[in-house]
Amino acid sequence: MNLILYLSDLILPFAVFYIVAAGLLAGRPVYDDFVNGAREGFKTVLGVMPTLIGLMAGVAVLRASGFLSFLAAFLARFISEQLVMPELISVILVKLFSSSAATGLALDIFQEYGTDSRLGMAVSLMLSCTETIFYTMSVYYMSVKVKKTRYTLPGALAATAAGVVMSLLLAARI
Repeated sequence: MNLILYLSDLILPFAVFYIVAAGLLAGRPVYDDFVNGAREGFKTVLGVMPTLIGLMAGVAVLRASGFLSFLAAFLARFISEQLVMPELISVILVKLFSSSAATGLALDIFQEYGTDSRLGMAVSLMLSCTETIFYTMSVYYMSVKVKKTRYTLPGALAATAAGVVMSLLLAARI
């Protein structure tokens, strides 16, 4: 077991050394390439920043206003408690937009019900089996200026639905 810990400590420094050595052997100006890459990355961050701020502000407003709780309670009337626990509906909705906000809701569930409860297991699995669809689409498509998303949204929603279903099924078996 200690061997694995030592190897895991050495992987990142080895990778950096390997990249620098490969660049030097290829005759590349490694430091200049690094600076140019960092400059391009900074431009990308500045380009997508308004979208990120808008998404974060929107999720914060929905959560603080109580609309998210209202929407979750409304949807809970149509969904059987045996299928989806009502506390998870808010997490499912928020996870589509913000992973950090969904993590905050998960922490609330952990404090109230415990991490080893069925609900705690379900929310843990759900957060790891789903993606922040609208955040990811807006960031990636804004950075490369894609206008037509074609089948991305339906495919991503189907994958998220599969992740939610599987996390609920797995939590029921634990």
